[in-house]
Amino acid sequence: MMEKNKLNKISSLMTEGIERMPNRAMLRAIGMKDEDFSKPIVGVASAGSEVTPCNMHLDKLAIHAKKGISDAGGFPIKYNTFVVTDGEAMGHEGMKCSLISREAIADTIELVTRGHQFDAILAIGGCDKTIPGSVMPMARLNIPSIFIYGGTIKPGKHKGKDVDIVSAFEAVGAFTAKKISEEERQGIECNACPGAGACGGMYTANTMASAIEALGMCMPGNASLPAEDRKMEEMCKEAGKALVVLVKKNILPRQIMTRNAFENAIRVVMALGGSTNAVLHLLALAREAEVGLLVDEFNYFHDTTPTIGNLKPAGKYVMTDLGKVGGVQMVMKMLLDKGLLHGDCLTVTGKTVAENLKDVKVKLDGQDVVYSLEKPLKEVGPISVLKGNLVPDGAVLKTCGLNIVKHEGPARVFEDEESCLKSILKGDIKKGDVIVIRYEGPKGGPGMREMLAPTSALAGLGLHRDVALITDGRFSGGSWGMVIGHAAPEAQEGGPIAAVRDGDIISIDSERKRLDIKLSDVEIKKRMKSWKPKEIKYKNGALYKYSKLVSCASKGAITS
Repeated sequence: MMEKNKLNKISSLMTEGIERMPNRAMLRAIGMKDEDFSKPIVGVASAGSEVTPCNMHLDKLAIHAKKGISDAGGFPIKYNTFVVTDGEAMGHEGMKCSLISREAIADTIELVTRGHQFDAILAIGGCDKTIPGSVMPMARLNIPSIFIYGGTIKPGKHKGKDVDIVSAFEAVGAFTAKKISEEERQGIECNACPGAGACGGMYTANTMASAIEALGMCMPGNASLPAEDRKMEEMCKEAGKALVVLVKKNILPRQIMTRNAFENAIRVVMALGGSTNAVLHLLALAREAEVGLLVDEFNYFHDTTPTIGNLKPAGKYVMTDLGKVGGVQMVMKMLLDKGLLHGDCLTVTGKTVAENLKDVKVKLDGQDVVYSLEKPLKEVGPISVLKGNLVPDGAVLKTCGLNIVKHEGPARVFEDEESCLKSILKGDIKKGDVIVIRYEGPKGGPGMREMLAPTSALAGLGLHRDVALITDGRFSGGSWGMVIGHAAPEAQEGGPIAAVRDGDIISIDSERKRLDIKLSDVEIKKRMKSWKPKEIKYKNGALYKYSKLVSCASKGAITS
């Protein structure tokens, strides 16, 4: 009979008994000794990769995490997941692989964990999809788990000013419009990414790291640490030790990832001015944790959470600046003190949110990185969900950098991102237009590409406040302006967005949370009678399988 407090309850199925002699023989080859077979085996999933600065340092961090696990009495086994990095995949076919990689990372961790009967999961991620992709299997498998965020990149410097990857994207439009010189363009390109770490603003990686910290699934203070800060090594060791404590106490992810914990995560995303991708990823995580969370519910948090983070893309500062003034922990403390967080939620420290924040100081004087809740940047959050006859199942509006969004104008319809970008750079888009990019949804793309290239080009041309962009694809955390993504149902599924024609008048009203096309239901149905879904060009492989399995964006674009 299995011992009640046995720490290797799961891995013992792989290591104990005469019939497991071959299994032990294999494990001895990787360094296990007699005394190790009674220890909990911890799978250390590193998304380390030379593909991107976001992840190029993660394998080194894994060494420190392994040390913490070993010191606490566990046996760590490191393996690699992978990354498709948005900054390099953006603007071409490769971006179709980005969101799909989230599912593949989650499945990889699940398969390695199940396949080798690990007792716990420690995952280290950096670039956007490696964060939710690492936490989803923790909720799915519900064994003791901790996530480590590899940290943010430091800002680059060009002519005494901070620059980052979005500066490079926006320079494309500015250079095309002859607003900057070749020397300036080259200088931005060469200095935007000075070292290791995920993109520096409150883009998707830093947004999701903040959300996971608020959710309770990483160590307090992790989200705000720069990648190249020596404190990151100690953080990894402490996370390794904490995970073994979770094993000993049998504290499981679903005890941490509760309904109230998800509300904390959404609240923090809103306060910081976070990425619309948080909607997609938090819906997916909630599904894995079996927590009922609907896309419409984000509007409550939009309406009741002031934006206090003066952070890029719409603000002035990057994550390293937030870390210097108190980090995500300070923002959480501010929200807690105002009754906007659930302080009794359990976290991976074994303590509650309130206990973790007990000694955190709030210092707002002499800095404008974080505003007070009494005098915020905006009275509401940056992300809201719109509905209307164009998007009956919803669409996500990012109002970051804008106040109330009311816009009405003629549609300019594009069947893919590339043709839209060409039109923007040729100067074909005029003030007042409503750009519609369709067949870029989860199924139609397939893969739901981000539209950072078009939105950055618009910003570089100075049109981002005068032109709206609607898509069934999604947006980078670096996108800002009048941008509406996740239009559902998507065009490939026969959503009304498939019926839009050039010149149709589209109306956006953020106050009423409406997105409508000025067509009658009869006219929309008439147009859709002759409609057929686009032929998906992928006939096999990952993109083909994804197009067959993926759910609607309003349900998190998941495949499980």
